[in-house]
Amino acid sequence: MLRVILAAVLLVLLWRPSLRDHSRGDLWLAAAFGLALAAMNLTFYESIDRIPLGVAVTCEFVGPLGLAVAGSRRALDLVWVGLAAAGILLLAAPSGSGLDPTGVALALLAGCWWAAYILLSARTGRVFPDGTGLALAMVVASVLVLPVGIAAGGSDLLRPEILLAALGVAVMSSLIPYSLDYEALRRMPAHVFGVLMSLEPAAAAIAGLILLGQALRANEWAGMALVIAASAGATLYADRSSSATASM
Repeated sequence: MLRVILAAVLLVLLWRPSLRDHSRGDLWLAAAFGLALAAMNLTFYESIDRIPLGVAVTCEFVGPLGLAVAGSRRALDLVWVGLAAAGILLLAAPSGSGLDPTGVALALLAGCWWAAYILLSARTGRVFPDGTGLALAMVVASVLVLPVGIAAGGSDLLRPEILLAALGVAVMSSLIPYSLDYEALRRMPAHVFGVLMSLEPAAAAIAGLILLGQALRANEWAGMALVIAASAGATLYADRSSSATASM
């Protein structure tokens, strides 16, 4: 709750969105985007309360990967999706047994909301200038998660050290990445963006190695290599397709 609310406050201060310049349909679009943000965050946090973070991120990737499959228009697109899927399975292999089924289900549900987030972010970015649409969506998400956060956190939410930590999380995990997603989706197809999101489990594995001293196994290195190859291939092919289209 604190992560979403503090990010919303910062985005509103940064972009100062106005409701008067947009139609009711535009505002409903921003509200739907906010619902996706709230549900994605809530289900993901509930999942990592039950299963390891890396496993949750891997399961959650079913959303962007499914979006990549649904948005594919060429056979080569499916090659990149297949490589990314194989890489994700290799990354998940060591932790596939003994998992809380509720945690896995919540992570998969978070993945569905992640796919909705990608689609709605792209649509909102086309309708609203700058980051105003994202700011409005975060306000909606804040309202939706407020009751859940208060019920779970109570008076602990007002502790200075909790607020300070939450501010850091809001900036590093919401304000910056959501803003970058928002701008990226103005410039590339949603299905290509979905494949690029496959870098997240690999990035988490590298962060675990560097920051937490978590050694990587051979299958994890192989999985990261496949995921990175899929992301690079999807990006390069998309660039060439765009250039060819533009030259015509």
